Amino acid sequence: MNPFFSKTFDPSAYQTEEDIINFFQQNQITMGYALTGSHCTLAESVREMAVLRDLGIKLTAIISFSVKNYDTKFGNAADWRQKLIEASENPKIIDTIMDAEPIGPQSLFDVVIIAPCSGNSLAKLANGIADTPVLMAAKAHLRNLKPLVIFTSSNDGLGVNFANIGRLMNYKNVYFVPFGQDNPIAKANSLMGDFKKLPQTVIHALAGKQIQPLLLQYDK
Repeated sequence: MNPFFSKTFDPSAYQTEEDIINFFQQNQITMGYALTGSHCTLAESVREMAVLRDLGIKLTAIISFSVKNYDTKFGNAADWRQKLIEASENPKIIDTIMDAEPIGPQSLFDVVIIAPCSGNSLAKLANGIADTPVLMAAKAHLRNLKPLVIFTSSNDGLGVNFANIGRLMNYKNVYFVPFGQDNPIAKANSLMGDFKKLPQTVIHALAGKQIQPLLLQYDK
């Protein structure tokens, strides 16, 4: 049983930076930090990973085949791997379906985050497909009735994937980092989470609650 599922635990009490730091320093949280192929978001995600590490969270990186194998204009796969090791201060990276499967039976993490979660991964997750290390990690983790946190990064979040986001919002133990339209003029269907909201989202998710408000308005 998650110790944060308590009538006396109020996640909304942790609002200030000092409150958030105190929470994570007082609670030894283990986290699977998963990244999928929204390559334009990887740099910001790795920076946030280091922030969570500095809060005292014990991190293990989990990467999709896309992050593992593809060199893009945003960086080479080998370089991202090294940056993840440095950000997590953990040499272990889960990068195969076989390595992800024991997350369930061994109950490895208190919480799993997918940041970024691409539209492709959103669609598969919503429909029970587990054909990458990240999706298998999510499936294995959810079998233990523990929280899965999704950081949306999708150019079609308000397009075909809008239905999948709606389905996931109704799944037990699945929570979203607050998101909004990051560029409504040039990319009207695009949705992006807010990394600044990630620590508070995790605290709420550990208590079995969706942080509110969920919808953001970006200044663009």
